[in-house]
Amino acid sequence: MTVVKSTLPEPARRVAGEALQSTLVDLLGLSLIGKQAHWNIVGPRFRSIHLQLDEVVSVTRAFSDTVAERSAALGLPPDGRPETIAATYTLPGPKEGWVRDNEVVQLVVDSLAAAIERLRARITATAEPDPVTQDLLIGITSELEKQRWMFDAENWPRDE
Repeated sequence: MTVVKSTLPEPARRVAGEALQSTLVDLLGLSLIGKQAHWNIVGPRFRSIHLQLDEVVSVTRAFSDTVAERSAALGLPPDGRPETIAATYTLPGPKEGWVRDNEVVQLVVDSLAAAIERLRARITATAEPDPVTQDLLIGITSELEKQRWMFDAENWPRDE
C-alpha cells in the first residue's frame, strides 16, 4: 500500500528506494558502532577519540533522518527497526569489550571506507533515475570522507 504518491516513475522510485534503504542501514549501523566504541575505548588518546566518535555519531544520526525522510517523501516507508539493522548491516563492527584507541581508529576508518564505497555505487545507480537522491548521497559521501580522513590521520605514522 502506497500512502504517499511519488512524482517518480515506479522503476526510478524502486532504484532510489533501494539506495536510500541500504544507506539508512549503513548510517544507523555506523552510529551504533560509534557509540559502542565511544563507551569502550581505552588508551592514551581516550579523550580526544571519545569526543571525535560523538561527531561521527551526530553526523550519521542526522543523515539517517534525512535519508529516511527522503524515502518517505518518495512513498517508501523507511525501515530502521533494530531487527532490520541487525539482519542487513554488513560493515565492520567493534569487538566485544574494551578496545584500544588505535584499534578504534582503524575500525572507524575501515567502517567509513566501506560505507563510502557502497555510497559511491549508489551515487552511480541513482544518477539517471533520481538526481535528487543522488545529490543527497553525494553530500553524505562528502561528509563521511571528511570523517574518515580525520580518523585516518589519528594513526599516523603507522607501525608498518
